[in-house]
Amino acid sequence: MNAELMYEKLLGAVKKRAQQGSFELAGLAMGGAWIAERLAKELGMPHYGVINVAFHRDDYAEKGMTALRTASTMTTHLPFEVNGANIILIDDVLFTGRTVRAALNELFDFGRPAQVELMVLADRGHRELPVAANFVGEQVEVADKHILVLEKDSAGKLSFQLEERE
Repeated sequence: MNAELMYEKLLGAVKKRAQQGSFELAGLAMGGAWIAERLAKELGMPHYGVINVAFHRDDYAEKGMTALRTASTMTTHLPFEVNGANIILIDDVLFTGRTVRAALNELFDFGRPAQVELMVLADRGHRELPVAANFVGEQVEVADKHILVLEKDSAGKLSFQLEERE
């Protein structure tokens, strides 16, 4: 699976979406924020938002210090008015839908958007919640014993790594 090809597909889709009207980009920390940053730059947008879901996760107690480190390194920052905005929420991997639920909770702490669309680089399926992406780079099949981790190199290029689930 080629994360760069998936990204190019999303870039094309968001360019088409731009023809339908204005929107704001908000990426989930970490991978979704990397994608949002790159999209904003390539689209000539003045800013993008970052959403950290650490404190809205339903497994916060299990994540412990990992959640706190993520929250302190990439905090929620929305440099636009959320109330009434059309927002494209971006994540690297969609799996159960629980992270998206947490992101919506965090987003609504800042206001009530007019519309939220979901964009993901990779969709693994296997939902636990009724969540579907509006924009998908690629549907992927990954064994349940693995997690799909997005990485970014020094040039900003994206790649996926498979890691064993703990």
